[in-house]
Amino acid sequence: MGYFYNPNIHPYTEYIKRKEALEDYAERVDLKVIFDKKYNPVEYFQNISYRESRRCLICYQMRLEQAAHIAKKGKFDFFTTTLLVSKYQKHQLIREVGEAIGDKYGVPFLYQDFREGFKQTGEISRQMGLYRQQYCGCLYSEIERYAPRELRKEIFKSTTLE
Repeated sequence: MGYFYNPNIHPYTEYIKRKEALEDYAERVDLKVIFDKKYNPVEYFQNISYRESRRCLICYQMRLEQAAHIAKKGKFDFFTTTLLVSKYQKHQLIREVGEAIGDKYGVPFLYQDFREGFKQTGEISRQMGLYRQQYCGCLYSEIERYAPRELRKEIFKSTTLE
């Protein structure tokens, strides 16, 4: 069972591309997915405002908390995250957050380092013609991915993002 909840993704057009890619994939492989109807990036921005240097932690907490809530409500044996496939994510932090939230909800967090399959998942998604995101999802990761180095330095020097 899959679950799609991503209030951090910016802009909305990126959110839709990712949602549609999962819908396409789920249909092809007969995967049941719960698509959370709540898309509220304002809540995400309110949670990270003046805490931008901790945005990943806050994002993990928001998303894993909601996943654990759904897992408990649905009486699932455990919950995990596709973030664990990415070599760019902070695995130890995800694990710590996931386990703490799992304890809180009484639903174990399944940690497995799926990074060894990172290259293979990319190849499979390309073969299937699925949309492949080029950044984590938030505005800040979009800037880190696409903005020229000098612009990134200028933007991040005047914020708490350093």
